[in-house]
Amino acid sequence: MKKSKYEKHLAKLQIELAHLQQSVQKSGQKIVVLFEGRDAAGKGGTIKTITAKLNPRIVRIAALTKPSERETTQWYFQRYVAHLPAAGEIVLFDRSWYNRAGVEKVMGFCTEREYQEFLDTCPAFEDTLIKSGIILIKYWFSVSDEEQEKRFTKRLTNPIKRWKFSDMDLASRSKWVEYSQAKDAMFEHTDTDHSPWFVVDADDKKAARLNCIDHLLAQIDYHPIKYEQITLPEIDRKNYKRPPHKQQRHIPQKFS
Repeated sequence: MKKSKYEKHLAKLQIELAHLQQSVQKSGQKIVVLFEGRDAAGKGGTIKTITAKLNPRIVRIAALTKPSERETTQWYFQRYVAHLPAAGEIVLFDRSWYNRAGVEKVMGFCTEREYQEFLDTCPAFEDTLIKSGIILIKYWFSVSDEEQEKRFTKRLTNPIKRWKFSDMDLASRSKWVEYSQAKDAMFEHTDTDHSPWFVVDADDKKAARLNCIDHLLAQIDYHPIKYEQITLPEIDRKNYKRPPHKQQRHIPQKFS
């Protein structure tokens, strides 16, 4: 997709995202959006695009690291529950409790019993969230092995993106089939009528972002907020004198 076309569509969608944010805050809705998919599928870029023009106090990102020793002794879903939204908030999970169905299963970070228990109990957990008033939306970003290889190569050669490539990325490439099988099993158990998976075709990054945002907006009942016209008051400068420039520590003006 051409950059000009992408930016034109994105500008319109970001206005709608701003309307959504304000509507959610006013109505007290609670929104949870899960972003899952293979490494380099474009999840993070889409989340960044969604939040770029929004208030981080209303629209939060939850990107949990590996569980601590204490967290491994807790109920599996417990550390995720702590990040769920209050009224008037939207939380975007950059990976989620579905780690257990994907990386933990494939890489052997959980037992077979723990894995099966997750598949059996996850639908009930999500049903509980929905019954509590949370709007739950789940996205799976689908990327081909050829496109993933291109993106990994760019990460390895671009110093700005090199930090994105990890040992886990390398391991995931060697276990492509295992991840595919795990994803299929995950869908079989957790793609339900009340909590469906929506697949985002992500080989084209720009199109994937636009399509995902457009779909997200369609899943939530929101209404644009009408703002009253405001006239800014004049500033009374009579009783204030700015301190001399030399009295303050200004940073060097290297760029202007």
